[in-house]
Amino acid sequence: MSTSRVTAPVIDPADKPKGPVSYFPNIEAKYGEPMQHWIDLTVERFDAGETHMAIVGWLKSDHGLGHGHANAIVAWVKAQLGA
Repeated sequence: MSTSRVTAPVIDPADKPKGPVSYFPNIEAKYGEPMQHWIDLTVERFDAGETHMAIVGWLKSDHGLGHGHANAIVAWVKAQLGA
């Protein structure tokens, strides 16, 4: 992918993040991909007109993410897109 419409946040380990971003370090560790990977996939699905829960379901079924992790990604991306 070229330039990302939504860029992964930089998380300062000294400042405990709150909300969906608090899941991001664990998502990277558990699934072995950087957050930008998951964010780009999610943006593509929103751009294709999919709903929040459809994207959550897809991340779970096709990529093996847990519900909380998938929902955190989708909720954060949705907020960044202003959707």
